Amino acid sequence: MKKPVNRISRPAVEGARALAARLPDLLVDARHIAASVLLGVHGRRRPGPGETFWQFRPYVLGEPARSIDWRRSARDSQHLYVREREWEAAQTVWLWADLSPSMLFCSQLSQVAKIDRAIVLLLALADLLGRGGERVGVPGLVEPRLGNDAAERIAAALMHHGGEVEWPSFARAGRFSEIVVISDFLSDLEALRDRLQRIAGRGTRMHMMQVFDPAEESFPYDGRMEFRDPESGETWLAERAGDIRTGYQDRLAAHRAEISSLARRAGFSFAVHHTDRPAAEGLLFLYSRLAGERAAPDAANVAATGPAPVSQPVAGIGAGFGASLSARVASAGESQ
Repeated sequence: MKKPVNRISRPAVEGARALAARLPDLLVDARHIAASVLLGVHGRRRPGPGETFWQFRPYVLGEPARSIDWRRSARDSQHLYVREREWEAAQTVWLWADLSPSMLFCSQLSQVAKIDRAIVLLLALADLLGRGGERVGVPGLVEPRLGNDAAERIAAALMHHGGEVEWPSFARAGRFSEIVVISDFLSDLEALRDRLQRIAGRGTRMHMMQVFDPAEESFPYDGRMEFRDPESGETWLAERAGDIRTGYQDRLAAHRAEISSLARRAGFSFAVHHTDRPAAEGLLFLYSRLAGERAAPDAANVAATGPAPVSQPVAGIGAGFGASLSARVASAGESQ
């Protein structure tokens, strides 16, 4: 279970400095990914009040005659057409990437740490939304505003942010706002349930992306291994790590299925993205959901669906690793 951080420790300061040093490169990566995705999407355009022409569409019986564009209709003796304008009322989108210690994990099966992938997705999404005329903000860091420099403003704020915050306050997210959270969601399920209920109660839409290292799925460990919880620093020695693989994977599946169920009941979207997959897959899923489109089933690599099985403790793993996911040993350092 993730534990609150009451003070900034030396490792946290060192981690913040390392992240600040990587941010310029992460911003460049985000821009490239956003540009590649932008070529294949149509944005968040929709009909509504505004001055910009969008499209002509066939007239539907029952609509007021004043909506007909008679000049366009005169060129077609068989049909009447309506001129639609583009909806121009900008929305506010709040973005958040989990900065807690478990996000630092990177195994030999991936070349990207979870926190780096989460930040790249956040910056790329901010770039797309900002260029699309949306107000983009980060709770507690960046005020939402219009502009094409959203990714740059967020990257600059993250460079000076030294906290290990898992979940910020979304109190300012109103009814017509949208929230995107990119995290490993290895947190207490009761706390997550309360958070989602509060957000859903305000009528705010939310999109959740769980970022995982492939080793956290496959648990490719055998023999005598020592695991360390990145949140609490607790260690646990497994004499035969391979013996707990099945129990760990069952526990992980139960945890993820419960998160998916919580999101579904709240009316939120939820998907899983793995760090060994192209970042563009995760970005396309999030941007499509914000646009109100139904993404392809494999757009974010894998989606968690179905009822949550009963969660059972894994034999040999101490309770110190948290009740929500006591087998979270794959998100830790390892030694022979």
